[in-house]
Order: sequence, then structure tokens, then C-alpha cells
Amino acid sequence: MSKAAAEEKAVATKKPSEVLSRGEEFEHWLDHFMEDMWRRPFPSLFGRDRWLPIRPLSIRMPSLDVFEEKDSVVVKAELPGMKKEDVEVSLSGENLTIKGEKKEDKEVKEDDYYRRERSYGSFLRTVALPSEVKSDEIKASFKDGVLEIRMPKTEEAKKKSISVKID
Repeated sequence: MSKAAAEEKAVATKKPSEVLSRGEEFEHWLDHFMEDMWRRPFPSLFGRDRWLPIRPLSIRMPSLDVFEEKDSVVVKAELPGMKKEDVEVSLSGENLTIKGEKKEDKEVKEDDYYRRERSYGSFLRTVALPSEVKSDEIKASFKDGVLEIRMPKTEEAKKKSISVKID
């Protein structure tokens, strides 16, 4: 095991559905359901979209890795096909929010055919941080579809290490 891997500790994260209240979650689902019904008023009678509306062009929730190193908290998000200009990161208290929107319009005109494709989608992902961080020293980088956010821990958070005896 490498030294870097030994320093990393995995932490549990909250899923987006755990951040929203049950009422907000239902309202969000209902909004998507109504939007899909207007877009496709006659869904297939045999496909799963008959019972569950699907947004085929929307962006899936990005996968997040949240871990602690000795002096910092690191968040990595997979955002394939996105540009850094389309992503926004904010910190509010102990919650880090990553949101983004993708809009793409491709048009091909040839002598014997014409094709136009549009895709769009947005996401919002909020995660509770495992330690207090210095908000004025946060650094983010975006390379090859991966957003990496490094947040230095406060001195107080660095000292909070408790050893637990296992019986």
C-alpha cells in the first residue's frame, strides 16, 4: 500500500436524496414526471418508461470521492464531457455544493443528409464535509473530466484524532 493511500481515509457521504426533505424530494420527482409527460404524452406500453418517467438526455449525478488526508479534505467528482466553465462550486458552513449544467447543440449539414442533435442536463450535489476546513484556502482543479477540490483542515480539526479501543 502506498504512503498516499495509507494517509487517505474513506468517509461516508450523504446522497442527494438524504439532503432534501421528503416533501422536497416528492415535489422534485413530480416536476420531472410532469415535464416528461408533456415531452412524451404517449409512452411505450411495454417499456419501463410506462411506469417510470426517464429523462434520457439529463446528466446523471456525478460520482464523488470524499476523503481525508493528514492536513486536508479532498473531494473528487467525475464530470465527463463537461467544461470547467459549466461547473460551480460553493461552500456553505460544512456543506460543499457542486452544480453544473451541460448544453450541447450539434448540427451536421451534408449534400445528402441533415442531422441535428441537442442534449442538455443539470445536476446539483451537496456533501457534508467530515472536518472543518479553511474556506479562504480552498483550491480546485479540473482536468480530463475530473474536478478535484482540496480544502486544508483548520488547526483544531487536525488535532481531533481519537483512538478507539476495540474489544
